[in-house]
Amino acid sequence: MPDSSLELVQGTVDVLILKATSWGPLHGFGISRWIRERTEGALGLQDAALYQALHRLERKGWLESDWGPSENNRRAKYYTLTSTGRAALRERTGNLRRYVAAVFEVLDARTAAG
Repeated sequence: MPDSSLELVQGTVDVLILKATSWGPLHGFGISRWIRERTEGALGLQDAALYQALHRLERKGWLESDWGPSENNRRAKYYTLTSTGRAALRERTGNLRRYVAAVFEVLDARTAAG
């Protein structure tokens, strides 16, 4: 991961993982690659943070997992978005959009001097 990649907070990581799995079942490396490719390398996940988030989302019932062969014929755990996870994705995406809009309101504010 390049030094210029942006740091992610836990809630954002969860939303990105849920979004990645909304496209279909993916293993951990596939989720990480999907996020990196969609952001042209600006966002990357450390392995530890990724797998902690995957296990947390699975405990919440937002993801299910099953073992299967990877692209290179190795055993991999594939994560699938559940219907509860899809609802959480919709809710959290809306919350994240409002949060980002509020941050930009602050950042775009003009000083009294103009």
